[in-house]
Amino acid sequence: MEAELSVGQVAKRCGINVSAIHFYEQKGLISSWRNQGNQRRYARDVIRRISLIKAAQQLGIALDEIHLAFASLPSGRTATKEDWADLSNAWKQSLTQRIIKMQKLKDLLEGCIGCGCLSMKNCPLYNPDDLLAKQGPGPVLLNNQDTESRLD
Repeated sequence: MEAELSVGQVAKRCGINVSAIHFYEQKGLISSWRNQGNQRRYARDVIRRISLIKAAQQLGIALDEIHLAFASLPSGRTATKEDWADLSNAWKQSLTQRIIKMQKLKDLLEGCIGCGCLSMKNCPLYNPDDLLAKQGPGPVLLNNQDTESRLD
């Protein structure tokens, strides 16, 4: 039989406030049930889910994306090693793309800020007369894989 944890026990074990647990539950990231005294109870596997939520948030992953990833996990039983591996494999491509974009941003900022020229003529992020508007909304230069053809 799987051990039940109170909200306080989960909070202490995970190093978060009780209100965060309630928030995660409200967002559908974790679940609980009520005992005969109408107190929330959690399965032990909630600790793993909350740990993953915290790690993902530290990396800037939105709760909506975490929720989407968790949708692949079983709701009626504790996730197995294989379930977690499936989630991990599905997430790898998204994380790899995020890493590539962050590296590109880092490289662009190092080149721009690091050079010290402060020249708007030579800055790779400069967008005179908003010429990039025709390529769409948002950070076009940072989203564009080919930064050399950014003003074509």
